[in-house]
Amino acid sequence: MSFAINKRLLLPLLASIVAITPLAVDLYLPAMLQMATDMNTSISQVQLSLSTYLAGYALGMLFFGPLADQLGRRLLALIGLSGFGFFSLLLVFCKDIQWFLVFRACQAFFGAAATVVVPGIIRHIYQQETAKGMSYVSMIMMIAPLLAPTIGSALMMIWHWQSIFITLCVYSFTILVLVWRYLFNIPIFQSKHRGFALFIDSYRTVLSYRPARFDILTSMFASFAFFCFLTSVPFIYLDYFAVSESLFGVLFACNVVALMCGNFLNTRIVAKVGSRNMLLFGLGLASVSATALVSLTVFYPNLVGFVICIAPLMMSLGIMASNADALILIEFEQKTGTATAVIGTLRFGSGALAGPLLALIHSDDAVGFSALMASAVVAIFLCQTYIRLQIKNKHTT
Repeated sequence: MSFAINKRLLLPLLASIVAITPLAVDLYLPAMLQMATDMNTSISQVQLSLSTYLAGYALGMLFFGPLADQLGRRLLALIGLSGFGFFSLLLVFCKDIQWFLVFRACQAFFGAAATVVVPGIIRHIYQQETAKGMSYVSMIMMIAPLLAPTIGSALMMIWHWQSIFITLCVYSFTILVLVWRYLFNIPIFQSKHRGFALFIDSYRTVLSYRPARFDILTSMFASFAFFCFLTSVPFIYLDYFAVSESLFGVLFACNVVALMCGNFLNTRIVAKVGSRNMLLFGLGLASVSATALVSLTVFYPNLVGFVICIAPLMMSLGIMASNADALILIEFEQKTGTATAVIGTLRFGSGALAGPLLALIHSDDAVGFSALMASAVVAIFLCQTYIRLQIKNKHTT
């Protein structure tokens, strides 16, 4: 089998591995009310399982990132998918919310073991064109959050909320079989350190490398803006603009499609212009869109204008995140797992801050949301300006 054919098979497989996270997060959203009733608890306790999942996932990334560099990607993917499937099955039998939260954290922890291996494999395949591979995988993976709420509602109509976690279990074990059959090992560079010293050495290597720091921050701020959108969009569309639930689904899907379009555009252009230039193009698009969004929400708020402004902003976030991640991974051939763990932990950690910050500046309109989105874009601008100055100084000396 040729390398080109392997690549065509491998990219959808890698996207399917990454998709377990949006599926685990979005698939059960329509079932929350029924789950609260069945477990004799409040909806807020069931909603807490989202934060529990993010916390477990971030912890898993920190733990498994250095192990991916030490043990190999294929083994870790098999362990992660096995654990994710096992705890998905245990969730089917949960009758108590406390055990549900514990099993959700464990499900996320092992899910991180599977997903942390993906960027390193993409970096090995695409080398300097890593952003192209990342965009391909992201574009395919975006199908999951696009369809997940609809699939979850359909499963609820067919049977019960337990069917959602049975579906996650079957999905993970199906991907497990495909990983066993098709995923190959890439070269690893084992550290001489063992135990706790391995983690210290791995994270010190990544975090002390100055040229990558501001790209890491760029990735974090782009993710923060995305989580601000996810947190605020129900209030803005359903409450502030008072759209119907069916129209909300359409508008949400449009924003996911905009993200996919940004990744598709990146796959077409990045090989010609380079990841840094594509990141700056995304930043320019984000700056224009964020400025328009703030002006609109302050002076003339309306649904049509909001949709027009938010679509290119979401597109730009996809472009900036993919290229920032690629630039980071290119710097760490021997520590891609650890670098991915740093990216993922900061990504979900910043996402966890989005809710409290939005609550702190909460208003009856969309101004607070647009201001936070614009602030994230300004932060990315400052990071990239610093990098440009460093590059310029390097060339002049």
